[in-house]
Amino acid sequence: MTSEFRGFPEEGLRFLEGLKRNNERPWFNARKRIYEESIKGPMNAFILALGKEFESFAPEIIATPKVSGYRIYRDTRFSANKDPYKTHVAAVFPHRGIEKHRGAGFYVHIAPDEVFVGGGIYRPSPPDLFALREHIAAHHADFRRILRNRSFRKLFGDLQGETLTRVPRGFPRDHPAEDLLRHKQFLAARKLDPSIAATPELHTEVVGTFKALYPMIRFMNVPIAKRSLQSLQEPRFRT
Repeated sequence: MTSEFRGFPEEGLRFLEGLKRNNERPWFNARKRIYEESIKGPMNAFILALGKEFESFAPEIIATPKVSGYRIYRDTRFSANKDPYKTHVAAVFPHRGIEKHRGAGFYVHIAPDEVFVGGGIYRPSPPDLFALREHIAAHHADFRRILRNRSFRKLFGDLQGETLTRVPRGFPRDHPAEDLLRHKQFLAARKLDPSIAATPELHTEVVGTFKALYPMIRFMNVPIAKRSLQSLQEPRFRT
């Protein structure tokens, strides 16, 4: 497997368009070779190419097909939507010292109608969310500098994600970071024209987006990584 990435083949992108209209097992199985060669293979190469980039600016971020790649098969057990396949291809890039999907990381997906790229923390556990809010409360000036950085503002605008209507319990209502503390999610993302997916420019744009987002990712992972390390160091007792 090589890390060279030149964009997704047009055949693969047409496959995703067709899958959106024909989300059925017989249709997919008859074209599985196209998926393997023109979607899964190029995505694995894209992941490896991003991993080479992370070595220079985000060495703690994991980028391997096994960890980063998502299966195209949907879990329909608890969903009213019984379509068997996702109609996009996606990858996530987590912190190597934190459980996948627990800390802040990067994310990208390619769909027929958009390329979506960004990251952050989507659904932190209550203890992790409280630790993150404590970190923000203590270092809100640093966090605001990150969010006000010219590159961040140009690509993402404001911090995104669901928020509370009031300052959460445990923090004063007049705290200078009350707007940040009300966040339940801490996200930043942008959409690119889907035509870029077939070109080498996809790599350039995604790397540039991740570099602009990295200071926020690094800041948010400080308290999560600390809690993760503490949990590993706690003694285990057999009963």
